[in-house]
Amino acid sequence: MAFHGFNQEDFNTFTIDGLDERMEAIQTRIQPKFQELGSELADHLALQLGNEVYLHIAKHARRTVNPPKDTWLAIADNKRGYKKHPHFQLGLFDDHVFIWLALIYELPNKKEIAKSFLTKFDEIKQLPDNFVVSLDHMQKDSIQLTDLEKSDLERFRDVKKAEFLIGRHFKANDNILQDGNRFLETVKHTYDTLIPFYQLALRSRNEMVNK
Repeated sequence: MAFHGFNQEDFNTFTIDGLDERMEAIQTRIQPKFQELGSELADHLALQLGNEVYLHIAKHARRTVNPPKDTWLAIADNKRGYKKHPHFQLGLFDDHVFIWLALIYELPNKKEIAKSFLTKFDEIKQLPDNFVVSLDHMQKDSIQLTDLEKSDLERFRDVKKAEFLIGRHFKANDNILQDGNRFLETVKHTYDTLIPFYQLALRSRNEMVNK
């Protein structure tokens, strides 16, 4: 697959004024790249996980006024949607690319997943030091994994709107983003590293469903 990476024009999409104008740029500049990248990543994850997964590309369909500040693809084991399920995510803000294992507030069994993650806190902390964590997918900010504390996961467990996303950020000017193959391999490696935690989240989900 000849994925050519992301360039400054892709990031400039988020400086375009107007919902329709920005959406058109997202659809023409970024979504074809998501389709290409996402298909490859979904195939890779299906192979690693031993079960089918599905690519979802954010449509931003509910927006009527404010243009999106970011856009993303998601890969989940549910064909109809991803927000209520543990999922892998990749997307762009105006200044960076994010690569996540995402557990967001729509999860119906968020509390159980958080409890299982708390039992594996030491293993989470042993992930590579260049990993980052977000506690709110709407915000650009992230914290270094080295700064993650148990209280962050307790908040994820106890606060309805709290979230937990873990993975990597790459700044818009990072050379790796323009090297499509190298970037793709880095994303795959990041996801592979996170698969045990994805599977842990799925087990917590499935145990609740089967109760």
